[in-house]
Amino acid sequence: MALSEHEQRLLDQLEQQLHADDPKFASSMASSPQRTISTRRIVIGALMTVAGILILLLGVANQIILLGVAGFLVMGAGVYYATSRGKGSESAPMPQGNNKSAPVNRSGGFLSTLEEKWDERKREQP
Repeated sequence: MALSEHEQRLLDQLEQQLHADDPKFASSMASSPQRTISTRRIVIGALMTVAGILILLLGVANQIILLGVAGFLVMGAGVYYATSRGKGSESAPMPQGNNKSAPVNRSGGFLSTLEEKWDERKREQP
């Protein structure tokens, strides 16, 4: 369901206020395609995990402890690789919104600004 123009404007203002009040949190919560886990990494990691399980089972079946430990390490490395995010994703620049919306009230903080906007909206409604 699409947002109305007024709702979109309010959402943009909230986003800008969040970026102004707590840029570190805002950048950690922002969604960008560079920060997602790629399907390729998941597939390669899953294959490494399956290979590690097979090596582990082979080591247990033949009672070769070093082979079992190596299988466990390969399995762990596969899971780590599948769930990690690659090199280039952390240094990707975050897109910033346009700065033409309402000015940010820095004196009261993010929550007080939200409360003011909420009260304003309630006063405008019949």
